[in-house]
Amino acid sequence: MPAEREDHFLGLEQARLVGTEALLTTRDNIEAVIGAKAMMCAYGASGYGKTFAVNAALRVLAPNIAYRLELRCGPTPRDIRHGLFKALRLPGEPPRRPIEFDELLKGVLSEQFRVLVCDEAQWMGRTAFEYWRHLWDDRQTDIAVVFAGGDNCYKVLRREPMLTSRIFIWQEFTRLPKSEVRQIITAFHPIWATADPGLIDKVDADAAHGSFRNWVSITRHLMDGMKKQHTEQVTEDLVHWVYSKIGGM
Repeated sequence: MPAEREDHFLGLEQARLVGTEALLTTRDNIEAVIGAKAMMCAYGASGYGKTFAVNAALRVLAPNIAYRLELRCGPTPRDIRHGLFKALRLPGEPPRRPIEFDELLKGVLSEQFRVLVCDEAQWMGRTAFEYWRHLWDDRQTDIAVVFAGGDNCYKVLRREPMLTSRIFIWQEFTRLPKSEVRQIITAFHPIWATADPGLIDKVDADAAHGSFRNWVSITRHLMDGMKKQHTEQVTEDLVHWVYSKIGGM
């Protein structure tokens, strides 16, 4: 798993972990998936906190047995094999023949229980998902699998009954609820703690649109602007200066 600070987009300093409904639900779901040694799909549009929530939950529930893969666009089974080889830090050189490679991976994945996290799963097609099913179905392996990706991974999985039937939990990530934005954002970063609540609502409506990633970008720009102006207060003028940087209103 990556360092906790790496979870925050742009490495935002002073950002805090906020116990949102989505984060708490993710922890409950992953706990259930680990208990059942099953597969889960966390999906939704970009910037809604899927990777963040999954990483945060696994640091609590499976800190020493979780392995995260990041795959290139359009990954093949070969890419997944090599991704697992790297994530598991296996010694030597990867086997050249697929049969030998699969036997190696299955042997390693049978030695102890592990949670395998496939991030950016929206890039995978049917063949790649089928390869994960092949590993999980094998009687030797002792694994749980968490897919985290955009809507496309949900669509691909739902089109294939054999894959769909093996997903134990589906969790959709959506925008931050408007009714909770003030509370969440003031807890998320200290620069918002003294900001006018109405201004927070306006920033969400104008530019953030319920996306944590958008809020991180806005906050980072605001920190730069506040430093230049030697102020500790978020103002409407500063917010409009940020909009000029990000293309907001």
